[in-house]
Amino acid sequence: MANGGKAGTIFGGLGLAFAAAVGGSAIAQQPTILPATAAPQGQPGIPYSGATVDPDNQAVVDILFKTLKLRPYHTLDPASARQQPLFADGVKALLEARGQPTTPPPGTTEQDISVGGATGNLHALMIKPTGVSGPLPIILYFHGGGWVLADSKAYAGGARGLAREAKAMVISVDYRRAPEAAFPAQHDDALASYRWLLKNAASLNGDPSRIAFAGESAGGNLSVATAMLARDAGLPLPRHILSVYPVAGNDLNTRSYQDTANGPTLNRALMAWFFRYVPRTPADLTDPRINLVGANLTGLPPVTIVAAQIDPLRSEGELLAQRLQAAGVAVERRVWEGATHEFFGADAVIADAREAQRWAGARLGAALRGAAMPPAAPAPAVPVTQPDANDRRGERG
Repeated sequence: MANGGKAGTIFGGLGLAFAAAVGGSAIAQQPTILPATAAPQGQPGIPYSGATVDPDNQAVVDILFKTLKLRPYHTLDPASARQQPLFADGVKALLEARGQPTTPPPGTTEQDISVGGATGNLHALMIKPTGVSGPLPIILYFHGGGWVLADSKAYAGGARGLAREAKAMVISVDYRRAPEAAFPAQHDDALASYRWLLKNAASLNGDPSRIAFAGESAGGNLSVATAMLARDAGLPLPRHILSVYPVAGNDLNTRSYQDTANGPTLNRALMAWFFRYVPRTPADLTDPRINLVGANLTGLPPVTIVAAQIDPLRSEGELLAQRLQAAGVAVERRVWEGATHEFFGADAVIADAREAQRWAGARLGAALRGAAMPPAAPAPAVPVTQPDANDRRGERG
């Protein structure tokens, strides 16, 4: 733990040796697919191993399962799963229960727009900070949901936070979802939306020379993969990439998949369910656009990675940071202890989310304006030891 804080620096400086020691090399190049209805993983009321969830984060989890009666997504078909509440619904319900406003906080305005996709126009949510004159720098944002669930509205909390903190316009794209549009439709749409933005940014009072990519979970994957695709297509590279707890590998047996097998907001069975519906064939899971840890990462712009301790994707995000640094890419990664997958957009009720948005937004804002990057997180107050391979307590910075 860094100087008594909850978020530690995993990458940057001396973090590389630690990251290499936490089992990241266990990420396989071949996919491991579990049955879509694996039990008891992902079942409410069944304890999972790992760290204790922070009380403010747990409050959202409790209201999702106890009040909104969330059924595990992986026990349903995609159409039925999309009718279930999402983490953002839990945040809203918690605010209502406390008698607090559920409207977006001041500091941004938003508008529905249409952007170009790979096969036609796509809906997008445009969020602008108030009190800032243009042309504005732009964050092209990709929502989470395993490429199957959710949309830009469900992930607006994180996008709004970045608009406020980075003083930038955010364009959050509703790419096509699986299984109706299987891989690589989502990645094709993401690249097409970037091509569209380069041509149309000025009409939105944006600056096409100052663009960054950002995303959460499946969108965190898209933020990195789209930069790879832009590089390979000879397009201008974004100035920075923010990847929030990204899907970065294809192995469901990493250390974090073990210690958070039955995680409260994302679990092993749900990831297996996503990997059932997203690809055309299992071989797609080895594609570098999904399996980022096996991709060519050279030549990418600097990357910021936000991680949650209680998240099955934690280990592959850590390995991604290692691979980026090995490829010569500047990368900084922080883990929020006691936070779960999905915490980032819940700044209205979760303190860690407010801190993570400030940190990530400051880094994006600096990159977009050509300013010096904010200082890295403090070094750990105690030496970081290399954990035993069987230690399932979760990494700590």
